[in-house]
Amino acid sequence: MMSSKEEFIQREGMVFPGKTYVEHLLKHVFNDQRDYLFHEMLEIHKAHIVMLAEQNILQRKEAKVMLQGVEQVSHIDYKNLNYDPRFEDLFFLVEHRMGEEIGKELAGKMHIARSRNDMGVAMYRMVLRRHILETITNTVMLSDAILEKAEEHKETIMTAYTHTQPAQPTTFGHYLVAVFDLLNRDIDRLWAAYRRVNVSPLGSAALTTTGFPISRQRVCELLGFGGIIENSYDAVAGGDYLIEAASAVLSLMTNMGRWIQDFLLQVTKEFGAIQVADPYVQISSIMPQKRNPVSIEHSRALASSSSGEALAAVQMIHNTPFSDIVDTEDDLQPHLYRSYEKANRVIHLMNAVIKTMTVNKALLRKRAKTSCITITELADVLARDKDVPFRAAHKMAGLIAKQCVNLQKELYELKVNEVNSLLSSVLPVSLTAKEWEGVVCPETFVQRRRIQGGPSYQEVQRMISLRKQTREQQASLVQREMDFQSDSKEKLRKAMEAIFTA
Repeated sequence: MMSSKEEFIQREGMVFPGKTYVEHLLKHVFNDQRDYLFHEMLEIHKAHIVMLAEQNILQRKEAKVMLQGVEQVSHIDYKNLNYDPRFEDLFFLVEHRMGEEIGKELAGKMHIARSRNDMGVAMYRMVLRRHILETITNTVMLSDAILEKAEEHKETIMTAYTHTQPAQPTTFGHYLVAVFDLLNRDIDRLWAAYRRVNVSPLGSAALTTTGFPISRQRVCELLGFGGIIENSYDAVAGGDYLIEAASAVLSLMTNMGRWIQDFLLQVTKEFGAIQVADPYVQISSIMPQKRNPVSIEHSRALASSSSGEALAAVQMIHNTPFSDIVDTEDDLQPHLYRSYEKANRVIHLMNAVIKTMTVNKALLRKRAKTSCITITELADVLARDKDVPFRAAHKMAGLIAKQCVNLQKELYELKVNEVNSLLSSVLPVSLTAKEWEGVVCPETFVQRRRIQGGPSYQEVQRMISLRKQTREQQASLVQREMDFQSDSKEKLRKAMEAIFTA
């Protein structure tokens, strides 16, 4: 009778890979590689073969056959590929398929002066740069919608909050310009991550380069990288590009989550400031009066999920050795890809919500006259126009605000003579009816704040005009990078064509 250990070994097998390793690791890794890396792997094969031929490391006729083989393999419906225990991963499966097309000897020559190490990092970087560039493109689109809505509402008076309490009047346009600026800084962070992701490790091989006279720069050029990672050890060991990519999307989703939360508050029946368009609300299954803002709710949830995936990636790098190590490879990468995929879903949803939402201007304006939120202007008037020391003016404004609470009145409901009676009991000053009207009027409050960055209509319009230029610059950068990537693909195509026709 066999022991439990012997039975286990019999089920698992005596050679690599054991059944448990296959079921709980290799199959999952293979599926991720298949879904995310297949096309990038083939592009790297093409560029590497071209370079080997141009450097006379391969004969042109060999390179031609090899490139034809890559083309044949590229037509495989990769979605139907499944893990095969004969091959450890997608890398070896593709090499096997190449061997079936062009023979094992030539298929093996593809890997001259190359390792799974530098090739793997290159694939990860290529997939990640695509995700980052897509996110930048979509975030620019969202920023455009926000700026358009800000211009539409540059005169829409609303209450601004601090510590979740009514604070001072501003405009919805002023608020949205702040959202735009926050979003634009995240676009800058994404560009910084993109630049450091989009550099080539190829040619580093395992970690010490190679004795073959390769051209690292040529492969870099053919694959659309912005430069090479010079130190070959750094090229395969440095995982900081993952941290930066994770940090950029984490910042974007964290920042978006904050104003998405504001939107969820503003669409409540109690606030009623914003109405989400019908295509983006859901009716309750039992309460037909409901207009559930599910598009914003899902956006908030997805933003949190995206942040979690990014944090998982950072955590997986923490305390790992500074070398080629699996922690930064197949198990980690999908977390980042999913983080960016979810981020883009959030961006698209909120773009649709913002472009189609309705703002209740009258209600916002009415609310901006409540809660004594213009009282700061009384302190300013007393200090600026009546030569009252500011601290005394501030104290006097506080007393009048308390009087409103005691009388259960709004500030604008106090008569100027009531105000003057309170003022004269402490200070030798009084206000005219016009001066008091200026204190209680939210439009006047806003218009007097025309300092750079303030909410006055003219200042908000000036900021919007400048930010339109910023938006155009960002869109231009996106187009320039897309053109660069297209040019690289064309260079690779022409280089392959030159080998095919030689």
